[in-house]
Amino acid sequence: MSNTLERMATISVLVDNEAGVLARVTGLFAGRGYNIDSLTVATVDVDRLQSRINIVTSGTDMVIQQIKAQLDRLVPVHRVSDLTHEGPHIAREMAMIKVVASGEPRVEALRIAEAFRARVIDATTNSFVFELTGNTDKLDAFLDLMRPLGLAEVSRTGVAAIARGARTI
Repeated sequence: MSNTLERMATISVLVDNEAGVLARVTGLFAGRGYNIDSLTVATVDVDRLQSRINIVTSGTDMVIQQIKAQLDRLVPVHRVSDLTHEGPHIAREMAMIKVVASGEPRVEALRIAEAFRARVIDATTNSFVFELTGNTDKLDAFLDLMRPLGLAEVSRTGVAAIARGARTI
């Protein structure tokens, strides 16, 4: 891959679960002008007090390598892994999507939701809230189809990602 082509990267970072760590990580991105497309963080090891941060960003191979190196130098960071570059991985996110519609658009929204395996988690006489889990492209495609049908509001979790097979972070 050329160093001049931009690519998406899903970077997982294992960090100490302590105050200020997320601010340091996001500050690193902001200070260097790197964009964060998605960010999730959660405790993954209560005994070791560690959290996992998943960051989706984009850049050339050189920029992604710089991001990884700079993250690796932060004091509370234990490991950094570019899941998209280091081998097969699974990435999913969840969204709640509110559609306000009646008549034919309402019926069409339900039909499309069924095709995408979205669950209805709330319904009123003029609205639905769908829950959909999948890769980012699947969620984006669903949202594109819901826009003309009355898409009113969206809440997304951000990407959760993990390596396939025996490889770990």
